[in-house]
Amino acid sequence: MYDDEPVLLHTEGRVLHITLNRPRALNALTHTMVRRIDEALSAAQDDDAVTAVLISGAGDRGLCAGGDIRSIYEDARAGRSASLDFWRDEYRLNARIARFPKPYVALMDGIVMGGGVGVSAHGDVRVVTERSRVAMPETGIGFVPDVGGTRLLAAAPGELGTHLALTGQAVNAADALVCGLADHFVPSNRLTDLTTALSRSATPAEVTDTVLRYTDTPPEGELVSQHPWIDDCYAADTLGEIIERLMDSGIPAAKETAETLRTKSPTALVVTLAAVRRAKRLGSLEEALDQEFRVSCRAFTGPDLVEGVRARIIDKDRNPRWNPALPGDVTDADVARHFEPLGDQELGLSSH
Repeated sequence: MYDDEPVLLHTEGRVLHITLNRPRALNALTHTMVRRIDEALSAAQDDDAVTAVLISGAGDRGLCAGGDIRSIYEDARAGRSASLDFWRDEYRLNARIARFPKPYVALMDGIVMGGGVGVSAHGDVRVVTERSRVAMPETGIGFVPDVGGTRLLAAAPGELGTHLALTGQAVNAADALVCGLADHFVPSNRLTDLTTALSRSATPAEVTDTVLRYTDTPPEGELVSQHPWIDDCYAADTLGEIIERLMDSGIPAAKETAETLRTKSPTALVVTLAAVRRAKRLGSLEEALDQEFRVSCRAFTGPDLVEGVRARIIDKDRNPRWNPALPGDVTDADVARHFEPLGDQELGLSSH
């Protein structure tokens, strides 16, 4: 029954199926779910009977809408630190997925946001559909893209990743493919047949060949036509200059983007810009996750995360009172604090 077990595991043929099973919560990740997925992958890695893993979401609304934001809000308000333990295990899971030695197939159907990107976009075979809406929307709640999202977005062509990181814009299948967040488009009405066919795959090559038999051309996206002004505007050095270029571009979509950015947490925006640009210079996903853990821990103790979740999820007034309220009031010291080492609390993935 839905929601009784938050993660369902079963094997068909030689494929281990992992189903996120909280459809009423859009399959939002809990700490228990992260641990269960990690344990399942650890066992599958050493099981010769398993040749591939397939992850999907229960229900028809999406793979996963992210982490359990309400519990993070309650944790931060109470001055506890369970969220830090959650992120520590979640980011380790993201790294495990990226390094998993067998084909890891992610069905990114419907809503795939935040933590949902973390359990899918680091996989080997990432499938999107006409229903896919992929996003890292953290700046809207006073947080910063994590789960390896800064590395994924930093690798997108030109400044597309910077645009998505700052705005939190959800993209469709075509744009996810352009940005390197997905590999294949499969119409949603073919997913059941694809899943059945994958169970007959005995080798990594057969997994890829099977997916290719079900692919098609996705509906048109938006980002290709917007790429020139995005690259021009986001090439600016600072957030203030980016917003100024967007406003002065004479392009309606760019001006709307500037207005969107003005609704986000100024601190989250400035730190996100720094995080994505730093991620471009980092040599591995593990280094990016180590950096994201520092940033997440610092954002957790700042005022904007609690306020952002309050405005969007708790009170739903959509009127957050950010502190500071303007990008120009975010100091270099405010930004630098987010990237300072955590001492013996470091995630430490890149040192392993």
